[in-house]
Amino acid sequence: MVDRMVERGGASWSALPAKAQSEVDAAVADWQAAADQGFAEAQRNLGQLFEFGRGVAQNDKEAVRWYVKAAEQGNVEAQFRLGNLFRLERRVGPNFKEAVRWSRMAADQGHTLAQFTLGNMYAEGLGVAQNAKEAAQWYKKAAEQGYVRAQCTLGNMFDKGIGVAQSDKEAARWYRKAAEQGNSEAQFRFGVLIEKGRGVAQSNVEAARWFRRAANQGNSAAQFNLGNMVKGGRGVAKSDAEAVRWYRKAAEQGMAEAQTNLGIMFVQGRGVAQSDGEAVRWFKLAAEQGFPEAQSNLAFMYTEGIGVAQSDKEAARWYRKAAEQGHLVALCRTGEIISNGRGVAQNNVEAVQWFRRAADQGNVEAQYHMGEVYAEGHGVAQNDVVAVQWFRKAADQGNADAQCHLGKMYTEGRGVVQSDEEGERWFKLAAEQGNFEAQFNLGEDYLDPDLWDFY
Repeated sequence: MVDRMVERGGASWSALPAKAQSEVDAAVADWQAAADQGFAEAQRNLGQLFEFGRGVAQNDKEAVRWYVKAAEQGNVEAQFRLGNLFRLERRVGPNFKEAVRWSRMAADQGHTLAQFTLGNMYAEGLGVAQNAKEAAQWYKKAAEQGYVRAQCTLGNMFDKGIGVAQSDKEAARWYRKAAEQGNSEAQFRFGVLIEKGRGVAQSNVEAARWFRRAANQGNSAAQFNLGNMVKGGRGVAKSDAEAVRWYRKAAEQGMAEAQTNLGIMFVQGRGVAQSDGEAVRWFKLAAEQGFPEAQSNLAFMYTEGIGVAQSDKEAARWYRKAAEQGHLVALCRTGEIISNGRGVAQNNVEAVQWFRRAADQGNVEAQYHMGEVYAEGHGVAQNDVVAVQWFRKAADQGNADAQCHLGKMYTEGRGVVQSDEEGERWFKLAAEQGNFEAQFNLGEDYLDPDLWDFY
């Protein structure tokens, strides 16, 4: 009766009406009498009253005293509550060894929450040696009893091969069980497996369905993924406005990836009124969380003065933050900024270091710049052979500037055996992409007649 009154908000345990308090006092007296006679259930009830302060002054010490009496008689709920109190220990700090001891007693009797808790303690190495395999075993016991959090956690362990042999099929099986019980994280993760065709048949329609179920519960990762699918029309009707709606929901929860995508939609005016200022706002929110893609985008906005006052210094700062996380475009742009001394002190040697990091990972612009610095001896010892190697890497990826420079190296015999034929071949490839210098080198056939008077 009193429980229902509190649940409905008609009273609080710390300030019960006189009649309700009288009822609780009578119940406490009855339980006290039974507990003093050794009845485990009464002892457990008293422990709960003191733990949660229900009708009595909250007192962890008294809660522990009564729980111990009940737990020592094998009362499984008292064992679990006791383990939980030792794990949290609000007065003097946690006692994980005692928490493990009591949680194990309850877990061995089949208490699902105790099994899940014990799994967590093995997973985190609290009170026991960290042991992912042992954690998985306890999660499985709880999962097999239908405990949804254990099912989702076990699915994740199979997904990543933690404590168990990696298995997409088993991951999908456990995620589905939790998802069907309404667990939003499991719904999202199951959707990811379906989208990728891992352990289940690939289906964008099914993936979108599960993402939507999780998204409707406020799962930000699902909202972001659903936004991506709607934007691309994968498994659902294509709609920029709908994509923006889902990106915004995830972005407003602080998800950096969604904030970045929302910023891009504002830049492009897709599904929303075009606004460079709004784009900058969302890029900045994500960038301040350390998301490199947003940092690079924000740097570009500062470089060009789009939606924000132009600032080489701010551009350099944000490009460097992204570059320090390995963002390829930012690595190259940081090299360019330092090479040109825009917003930072000019330093060819340092510029080469940034170019090299990007070039070694296949960034075509950085490979072209590496060719330039070796050809000209900027920040490195001049070396035509090495310059040709870098120009060729970029040229093979279709970079017109690199193709033009490679053509010049062949024509002039720098770093390669001189060959007008090879030079012409590379000039043609660059010219066909509109490279003006290559067109000029090839002659009138590739020049725009309207430009001839210039020469």
